[in-house]
Amino acid sequence: MTNKWRSKEVLRVLFLLFLGQVVSFNLAITAFCSSLLVDLGVYLPLTQSLFNYALLALVYGCVLLYRRQRLLVPWYWYIPLGFIDVQGNYLVIKAFQYSSITSVTILDCWTIPWVMILTWIFIKTRYSLWQFLGAAVCVAGLGLVLLSDAGIAGGGGDKPLLGDLLVIIGTLCYAMSNVGEEYCVKKKDLVEVISMLGVFGLLVSVCEISIVERKTLEEVKWTAEIISLFAGFALSTFMFYSLVPFVLKMSGATLFNLSLLTSDMWAVVIRIFFYHQQVDWLYYLAFGVVALGLIIYSVTTGGDPAPTTANADGELDIQYEALSQESAASGNEVLTA
Repeated sequence: MTNKWRSKEVLRVLFLLFLGQVVSFNLAITAFCSSLLVDLGVYLPLTQSLFNYALLALVYGCVLLYRRQRLLVPWYWYIPLGFIDVQGNYLVIKAFQYSSITSVTILDCWTIPWVMILTWIFIKTRYSLWQFLGAAVCVAGLGLVLLSDAGIAGGGGDKPLLGDLLVIIGTLCYAMSNVGEEYCVKKKDLVEVISMLGVFGLLVSVCEISIVERKTLEEVKWTAEIISLFAGFALSTFMFYSLVPFVLKMSGATLFNLSLLTSDMWAVVIRIFFYHQQVDWLYYLAFGVVALGLIIYSVTTGGDPAPTTANADGELDIQYEALSQESAASGNEVLTA
């Protein structure tokens, strides 16, 4: 019986590792598609996210309509949530126009300290000294990325510091979205939050596209390559939004955070083999420092709910940890991004 239990546990861990890598690979694909679109001269960050929100609204909205249940959270609360989420996606995708793919993916981890600050102030979440130490180590690693992009060690991109600044502001939007979702999820309906995020994210994107990107959109010469990159970005982002809650539910924050670290390495591999660019040694050092910080933070997570991690689309990786934690709590009573 003991050997049988151990074999099942090993298979479960291997399955979780596989799912974690699927999520991580999807995160890297979104960064790759965004970077390649910029190389082709297509600067449409809002339009890129539009198709993802449309898929979320269509798929999860149909599930919500099939249930024929009333919203557990008033619909107007989802308006600022969708607005902030769209801004986070816009800023991070926009950063690919100025900075390298490795800088953007590593700086996505800046979401962790933002989330800790916001949840500590507004939700009164209490963190241990080890968790603060882990976040501080992560910030130190991110500082190495800024140091490299400042030109001391040769960063990539036309305006790397501007790109880094856009990512940092974008992760603040992700963190605000995460805190708002944590409040909504207290009503304990995962499908409602994802579907409403898709609906209002879609509406906000359409409004902003008509103001900001309409002329640029009209000038784009749509080729099969550009269309395929838009489709790849939408599908990979949709998969990321959809898989993260289940990975978090089954594995918890520690394994999920460690799995997402490989998305940065996927980005490094893409930069070396696809763009034929040399990655400075500071990037590897930054990755190691960020990995150490996330390990310290994750393994010292206590009983208090503490949303951790991001994504590049960041968005995509911090939001659903809160969703998963709340869902798991409701499952014990009677079930991220």
